[in-house]
Amino acid sequence: MPVSLKPQTSALPRISRLPQRLLLSTARSRLAQLSLISQLGRQSLVSPSIQNTNRPSTSSDYGRFHSLGSRQLSDPYSPTAPRVLLQSRIDVVVCSLAIISVCLYGVLYQHLYDSDAAAETEPETHLPASHLSDTMASEMPPGRPGNLTPEQEEKLRQLWNLILSLGEDVSTAAADSTSASIAPTETSAAGKGDKPKKKRVSLFSRKDKKETGSTNSSATVQTTIKEDGDDKYGQTKQFQEALASQSPDALRAAIWAMVKHDHPDALALRFLRARKWDVEKAFVMMISTMNWRLTEMKVDEEIMRTGEAGALEASKSSDANAKKLGEDFMAQARSGKTFIHGLDKAGRPICQVRVRMHRQGEQCEESLEKYTVFLIETARMVLAPPVDTATIVFDMTGFSMANMDYTPVKFMIKCFEANYPESLGTVLVHRAPWVFQGIWKIIKGWLDPVVAAKVHFTNNVKEMSEFIEPGRILKELDGQEDWDYKYVEPIDGENDKMKDTATRDILVSGREDIIHEYEEATLQWIKEAGTDKETAIKARRDELARKLRDDYWKLDPYIRAKCFLDRTGVIREGGEINMYSKGALAPQATNGTPAVDTSADDVD
Repeated sequence: MPVSLKPQTSALPRISRLPQRLLLSTARSRLAQLSLISQLGRQSLVSPSIQNTNRPSTSSDYGRFHSLGSRQLSDPYSPTAPRVLLQSRIDVVVCSLAIISVCLYGVLYQHLYDSDAAAETEPETHLPASHLSDTMASEMPPGRPGNLTPEQEEKLRQLWNLILSLGEDVSTAAADSTSASIAPTETSAAGKGDKPKKKRVSLFSRKDKKETGSTNSSATVQTTIKEDGDDKYGQTKQFQEALASQSPDALRAAIWAMVKHDHPDALALRFLRARKWDVEKAFVMMISTMNWRLTEMKVDEEIMRTGEAGALEASKSSDANAKKLGEDFMAQARSGKTFIHGLDKAGRPICQVRVRMHRQGEQCEESLEKYTVFLIETARMVLAPPVDTATIVFDMTGFSMANMDYTPVKFMIKCFEANYPESLGTVLVHRAPWVFQGIWKIIKGWLDPVVAAKVHFTNNVKEMSEFIEPGRILKELDGQEDWDYKYVEPIDGENDKMKDTATRDILVSGREDIIHEYEEATLQWIKEAGTDKETAIKARRDELARKLRDDYWKLDPYIRAKCFLDRTGVIREGGEINMYSKGALAPQATNGTPAVDTSADDVD
């Protein structure tokens, strides 16, 4: 549930009126003085005896003054006009200007106060990751759920048609959905009969393709996909291999596992945007990504399921390879060379990378890759609509050639371009030395032009402030935020819920029911495109997407090991995200390893 914070009581309203009161009081005093001076000047015309007095002696003096003609007073520049009166006129003008200044100052100060008060009463950054409000929906960038053109929505239907066809046993149905997705001019609902009822997706199903009869349906989809001449990472080949080696149920289960707390449409749209709304290429990219998650990285089965606590346990293993992987993983977590903290001006989570802390060869390649994927997946956990991308800050302070390691850089590029499409918002390369110029030319050649356009070089806090508020830039980067990375070790028993497989299975079964409802609603949405029923069906899909989001956070403690962000109160129960948490919610670890404090001076 979103957190509602009451604005703190402030003394600013009284303070804001104090300068106005002082100036007005001064102005009134000055006017009173001018009145006395004027009176004295008038009396000086009649009686020299009162020139040295502080006030008129009697009321008769005023009578004598008023008995004079008005000629002398009507012409202040006449030789007989009293100099005191001339000075009084000048003072009146000055005082009038002062009063006008007070009024203008009051208006300006009140405007500034209102702005400051609004900023100060803004609640802490609590992102309700389990809720998509109407306000957020209205702020959705183009090409996202709730902000699609009719053409984009049709492409989304076509992609879903292909995804759902993966689980069908009827080859012709798979062929129909594939051909519909490839032909941009055909609507996905055209020429379609009622779909056969889908089999329920099992989130933990890895059935053999021979048991599910997937060979025929996979082959049917496979034959309609043509080779892509511009296939940087060989995803078409991976796509063919995935269809040949993975069952449709396993691939669809991998898709739903990747959805997590995201809107299912949001995940599908990432692949469509990455492939410029080419449905066939988006489908190829998605399936190859699922195969990568299942076979190469084992993202959900191992990396996120075991997490930091699993790596800590592995570091004590008698198996040399497991021990090395665990030690290297924990070394990266403890060093603080890469961590997630803060938000940029667009509300994107920031991944800070202290390049000076990396040394080529200190950690094995497999551990570097697993930790990279772990960080990307962790960053995904703190995303909440309308924010769906992250920012990376490469702090190049103290960089030397000893810190340059091309292999993990290539892997990171591949991750964002091939397996986590449309996940990168901005890249800031901060304080890059001259030696990095040649390195950047090499790296830029590896980047897709769209990704390269997101890279910005900053040399000082003023330039970085274009992307991040100065108050949210770390002091080690010459910003104002006084925060240091202090790693909190895994705590004994923090993942005990993962041992409760009975509760987990109940939650998984409930989630599968919601997934089944969503798939059925999606089939209706495809079939009823352009009809009177479409609006109601779309509303139903969005409602089910919210249920899936809320349901994920109930399941999360049973399938994902806690990480640093959980232990420091950034990720909270129910999916609430507090990126600027004041401290850890849990006590320090008691496993014999103290918390690690890394500061800007740690250049090793």
